[in-house]
Amino acid sequence: MKRIAVFASGSGSNFQSIVDENQVAYEVVLLVCDQPKAKVIERGNKADIPTCVFQPKSYVKKEVFEKEIIQQLFAYQVDFIVLAGYMRLIGPTILSAYEGKIVNIHPSLLPAFPGKDAIGQALDKNVKVTGVTVHFVDEGMDTGPIIAQEPIYVHQEDSRVTLQQKIHEIEHHLYPKVIQDLCLSSEKESV
Repeated sequence: MKRIAVFASGSGSNFQSIVDENQVAYEVVLLVCDQPKAKVIERGNKADIPTCVFQPKSYVKKEVFEKEIIQQLFAYQVDFIVLAGYMRLIGPTILSAYEGKIVNIHPSLLPAFPGKDAIGQALDKNVKVTGVTVHFVDEGMDTGPIIAQEPIYVHQEDSRVTLQQKIHEIEHHLYPKVIQDLCLSSEKESV
């Protein structure tokens, strides 16, 4: 069973779906959060998952807090990092320590609408199809190799709220499945 750390900054609905999944191939052993008042911390506490909370602005530079995070990741023997609404770019310190072992979920069909507010970008462009992408993390913003995508139709009556609800429904079943598959395939490779 692979040990994963989930990085999150907000409410934690994707974190919750990852924790709630029937975990055959992975176990969530650590939550990393950069927002001390984020609701995801409450979710982590309810699930008895240790939490590493930090405030980036209290550090001189990114490398310093990333080194502290790596110490936690190593202490919990983390195999994979899963970003679930983590609103920061992963820096070279963590990228080099976990190369090829960091995944992210994004609310668009990448490469369309990378970065913040992908749902708003899709609505502004009046697209008919958007979706969800799970990808490996590299040094860019939402530029890593794509692992899985699932499309969703955007209807004329869709608002930001309704489209976000549809995207969350996809995320909550797609992300745990992809994580499960990655952990299982990683397990086969190490045998």
